[in-house]
Amino acid sequence: MASGRDLAAAGIIAAGLAIGGLFVGSGFARMRTSDRYVTVKGISEREAKADLAIWPLHLVAADNDLAKAHSQIEGSVARIRTFLTTYQIDTSQAELQDFSVTDAATNQYSGQQAGSRYVIRQTVVVRSLKPDLVLAASQRVGELVSAGVVLSSGGEYGSGGPTFVFTGLNKLKPEMIGEATARARESAEKFARDSHSDIGGIRTANQGIFEILPRDQAQGISEASQIMKTVRVVTTIEYSLKD
Repeated sequence: MASGRDLAAAGIIAAGLAIGGLFVGSGFARMRTSDRYVTVKGISEREAKADLAIWPLHLVAADNDLAKAHSQIEGSVARIRTFLTTYQIDTSQAELQDFSVTDAATNQYSGQQAGSRYVIRQTVVVRSLKPDLVLAASQRVGELVSAGVVLSSGGEYGSGGPTFVFTGLNKLKPEMIGEATARARESAEKFARDSHSDIGGIRTANQGIFEILPRDQAQGISEASQIMKTVRVVTTIEYSLKD
């Protein structure tokens, strides 16, 4: 049978465990409260217009006489310069690139050749700070074909149509980041009101990546083929919540 002293000691131990359990429970409660937070996203978009156009025109000439084939290429280059001038495009920015000559007679695997012996290829790369003019000219490219210029698609710049580039992203960044951050905070404040809480400090923040997208986002339409573009950034922020 336990003595009175033993019962008293057992009571003290039980009381100590109960008090200790209360403190432990209170500690977990504080941890959960301090760990309350909300993750929100803010989006900012701008419509932007390309300020640079790059238009590659791939030329081809073929003949059994090398000199004649070369003369055809030179004539095509001259017609292209005239064409560009007609549409008010500065020809000083047009560069000749990728000149190559293929001699079918040197290809031992070609067998009997039905076409011309010599094929000359050259690319005229038009670079302009007036994309509207380049777009207008590219829509009349059939005039070059009518003038005897032989064009081919493909090559380093893709299908041969103009590529439209927007170079003013750095000017938009500060304002767009500020707008995306403000919208993220608005979302956090609304969440806090709905949950009867207040917004605390920022736990983490991720600016996100700026994207340049086609304005008309449809299947088969690329950003590079459109003068008008959409610039987008998404900011992700974690705010702590407090009662």
